[in-house]
Amino acid sequence: MPLVTTKEMFKKAYTGGYAVGAFNVNDMEILQGIVEAAKEEKAPLILQVSAGARKYARHEYLIHLVKAALETADLPIALHLDHGEDFEVCKACIDGGFSSVMIDGSKYPLEENIKLTKKVVDYAHPKGVTVEAELGKLAGIEDAVKVAAKDATYTDPDEAEKFVKETGCDSLAIAIGTSHGAYKFKGDANLDIARLNEIARRLPNFPLVLHGASSVPQYLVDECNKYGGKLPGAKGVPEEMLREAAKGAICKINIDTDLRLAMTATIRRIFVESPAEFDPRKYLGPARDEIKKVVKHKIADVLGCSGKA
Repeated sequence: MPLVTTKEMFKKAYTGGYAVGAFNVNDMEILQGIVEAAKEEKAPLILQVSAGARKYARHEYLIHLVKAALETADLPIALHLDHGEDFEVCKACIDGGFSSVMIDGSKYPLEENIKLTKKVVDYAHPKGVTVEAELGKLAGIEDAVKVAAKDATYTDPDEAEKFVKETGCDSLAIAIGTSHGAYKFKGDANLDIARLNEIARRLPNFPLVLHGASSVPQYLVDECNKYGGKLPGAKGVPEEMLREAAKGAICKINIDTDLRLAMTATIRRIFVESPAEFDPRKYLGPARDEIKKVVKHKIADVLGCSGKA
């Protein structure tokens, strides 16, 4: 099956009351764990690549890994650029085989964000590529995204309505209380569901996106801490809040930190239990299995998209 865009994916998610998982890919093991989980759950899938991942693994390698996934999985799969910082990187991904891109102009004033987003939309749409944009600023750190808590701003419903109308973007990432990275709250996050509902009212049947939605299982935090390196902070967004958001206008939920912790916890455990181990297959294989376990849980128990492929 060839790559798909997110357009039909989100239309089905909106009417079906579920969200599609957008899982960040950095290497082969992570991609394999994600795809195997989605195959078993028969779920639609967004494979997401950040600027950091493109720099680490190279665009060409990632494209061919995704092509291998398409050959082995009969699922609707979109390949999406996460947090494109300018027109040039979005253009490179559009021309380089991605079916969806995100232009993140949230650091700019509203009018400048609109201008930049429209430029990407005008280039992407004639080539059959969908565009996600962002309005509002999430605090936290993830790859190239670094926003201090004092600089975070929630998405204004009035601005969201104007932004979508003037840019023609296909989906919108909003700030309603989440944060990039794993450990950023003194307690669990508290999503502003009232704000979400008001934005959805202003933008009927329009797909909204949730970034910074880490809800790391406690056993992974405990395992990382047990086998070296104390991880500070709290767990993130309670999964019941993500479930509620997924039943409404949130059609895409980004998942990255949970996968990093799954891989790291497993590798740390194996290195402690088997300090003489030097075969990468003996620790990357189990790490891949743990990623698969986490992704299956997200798809089935949080996103609600099992059986929706």
